[in-house]
Amino acid sequence: MDTKVAIIGGGLAGLNAARLLDQAGIDYQLFEARDRLGGRILTVNQAGSTDEDGFDLGPSWFWPRMQPAIGSLIEELGLPSFAQRAEGDVIFERMSREPALRYPGGRQEPVSRRLEGGTGALVRAIEGLLPGDRVHRGARVAGLCLLDNGVELTIQFQDGAGHKVKASHVIAALPPRVLASSVRFTPDLEENDRRLWDSTPTWMAPHAKFLAVYQQPFWLEAGLSGTVQSMVGPMAEIHDATTASGKAALFGFIGIGARQRAQMGESRLKQDCLLQLVRIFGERTAMPQTALIKDWAADPLTAAPADLDNSGHPAGASAWVSGPWLGRLTLGGSESSPKEAGYLAGAVEASGLAAHAVLEA
Repeated sequence: MDTKVAIIGGGLAGLNAARLLDQAGIDYQLFEARDRLGGRILTVNQAGSTDEDGFDLGPSWFWPRMQPAIGSLIEELGLPSFAQRAEGDVIFERMSREPALRYPGGRQEPVSRRLEGGTGALVRAIEGLLPGDRVHRGARVAGLCLLDNGVELTIQFQDGAGHKVKASHVIAALPPRVLASSVRFTPDLEENDRRLWDSTPTWMAPHAKFLAVYQQPFWLEAGLSGTVQSMVGPMAEIHDATTASGKAALFGFIGIGARQRAQMGESRLKQDCLLQLVRIFGERTAMPQTALIKDWAADPLTAAPADLDNSGHPAGASAWVSGPWLGRLTLGGSESSPKEAGYLAGAVEASGLAAHAVLEA
C-alpha cells in the first residue's frame, strides 16, 4: 500500500485533494478514521443514518458569487442547487418576558444556496470519481515518522489491525488542532508550529444543531419563512430545512456552550428546543416525526479538547509547517485556507493549494 502521497482525512478537503491528484495521474492513498466519508458534512434521514436525500447536520449553505472555488466545483460536478427559503416573515425573540416580534422578511443578499440531496451530494459525487482501492474508511492515522526518503504512517483500523504505510509526501486534510492532538509525530513538531496548530480554532467544533422533521411545512401557511433570531434560546438561530424534494423540517443552532450541553444531556436539550419551537410556531411543532441533535463538540474526530473552551473562527496563517517536516507534510484542511477558512469553500481552496504544492514538488 506504499504510495507517493498519503492523504489524511476523507472530508471535502481530503476528497478534493484526491480528485486533483487522480486527475494528474499521481499515486495516492486516502485514510479516513470514520466509517463514512464527508467529515463535518453529514446528511441524514429521519433515523439519523446517512442518506442521499436527507437533512444536513453539518454545513448546509454555500454562496457561489462570494466563494467562486466552491461554486466552480459544484458546477464542474453538475450538482443542482436551490436557494434557501427566505419568503415570509421572520421572528425575533428579544426577552423571555415579552412575546416574540414578527417582521417582514426581506430579500437575502447574497443568496444562500443548498444542494439538492443535501451537502452529502458533494461527497458522493467526488467519491464516485475515485478508484475504490485508493480510499480507506475506518483507518485512523495514529503516527507519522519522518524517514530519510519520506514518511512512515502508522494506521489503526477499526478491527484492531495495525499497518505501516510509506509515502513520499503527506497531505493532512484535518483541522490543525485535531491533527496535533491525535497524531504522534517523530520527530516532534517545531514548537512554533505546534503552538500555531493548537491555537487555531476548528470551525463548527463547539457547535450543535437541532433538527425537527414534520409532515408538512405548516409555518409557511402562517406566512412565516421559518427564520428566527433569538436571545432567549436555547436555539440562537432557526431556519427552514425543508429539502428540495419537499421533506419538511426546521433546524436551529443551539446557543448553549459545549460543556453546559454535556451536563444537560441530549434528552433535556431536545425537550427545551421543542418548547422553544412551540413558543414561536405553536403547538403543531410539539410532535415532530423525529427530532435529532448533532453535537459536534462531542465528536473527537471534529473537536479537540481546546475547542470546548477556545472557539472562534480560524484566521489562517502564511506558513503551517517548518523544520524537518517542511517538504514532507502539507496542511490541506479548511482551517489552513488563506481565505474562507473553516467553510466548505475553504476546504476547496486549501486542498487545491496542497495538491498544487505536491504536483510542483
